[in-house]
Amino acid sequence: MKRKLLYTLSGSLLCSLSALANGPKPPSELKDPVALVLLTVIIGLVLVIAILGNAVVGAMDLYRERMKREAAKLPAILMLVTLSLAASLPASATTAATEASSYYTPLSRSSLYLLVTIVVLEIAVIISLLFVLRFLAGIKSKRKRLAAADAATPAKPRISWLEKINKTRTLDATSETEEDMGHDFDGIRELNNPTPPWWKWGFIFSICFGVVYFWRTEISHSAPNQLQELAMAEEKAAVAKAEYLKNAANNIDENNVKMMDNADDLAAGGKIFVASCAPCHGPQGQGVVGPNLTDDYWMHGGKINEVFKTIKYGVPDKGMKAWQEDFSPKQLAQLASYVKSIHGSNPPNPKEPQGVKE
Repeated sequence: MKRKLLYTLSGSLLCSLSALANGPKPPSELKDPVALVLLTVIIGLVLVIAILGNAVVGAMDLYRERMKREAAKLPAILMLVTLSLAASLPASATTAATEASSYYTPLSRSSLYLLVTIVVLEIAVIISLLFVLRFLAGIKSKRKRLAAADAATPAKPRISWLEKINKTRTLDATSETEEDMGHDFDGIRELNNPTPPWWKWGFIFSICFGVVYFWRTEISHSAPNQLQELAMAEEKAAVAKAEYLKNAANNIDENNVKMMDNADDLAAGGKIFVASCAPCHGPQGQGVVGPNLTDDYWMHGGKINEVFKTIKYGVPDKGMKAWQEDFSPKQLAQLASYVKSIHGSNPPNPKEPQGVKE
């Protein structure tokens, strides 16, 4: 049925063109070179349309259910084109006798326009047929490729998010054989196991950081190097230590007091001793009213914390006052350290021993 329609279209076109050539005008328009060229093109295009039409019909048979509507539209379009050409050609032939040719070809304007329109329509039909044929062939080939790929490709194992990040995959017996690098040592085989991307980028970043750090610290000297940073840190630590000791000096008591061997601390303790303790113990600690502080005998203990406690709280029953209200804890520690420092100095005119020997 479809082929008969194509043949009817070709025959109607040839009959219409022959009627155009047999117009009342004595000189035939078919002798004009432009008309001959256009007629040749039209006939050639008709043959191309017929061939492509057969190819499209064959492709549509493979996809009959899907392309049913598109296959039904094409013959209707061709029939409409045939009827419109058959109706317009006689009118053009009768009016061509009264029109005067005033341009480069003896063809009438209506005839020329008609032939050109037919050529354009045929080219459009050919392009449409080519697109339809390419679409149908593409669907078929794509389906074949997908079916072959599905049949040949085994089901891929599910990849976890950790494997996606590291670009690794779980290996089975088959894939492990494929990834074997061929290196075997003591039963341990080397597999193609590249490092994760984050490790590579971290390594690259460390190299770049090292280059920038070396340039800044050793070449441009725009930043301190490690030794300079160490010196700066030690200086900062020393300042912090001094500040801590300054604040912690008043936290000394009989439980944590330590012997102060520093010359400045002993000198400060000596000044306090001469000003406050010499009236009872003598300027050199040899003893007056109070006991001798330079011998091995002690009435209230001779350890540094015991001496500190005696000075701090005093001995009321012996007439010694408590000095914790007069001096700071640091000054008391300096004074106790000075008393310990004069032990064994053997000053002149020492008082007789008192207390327990230690």
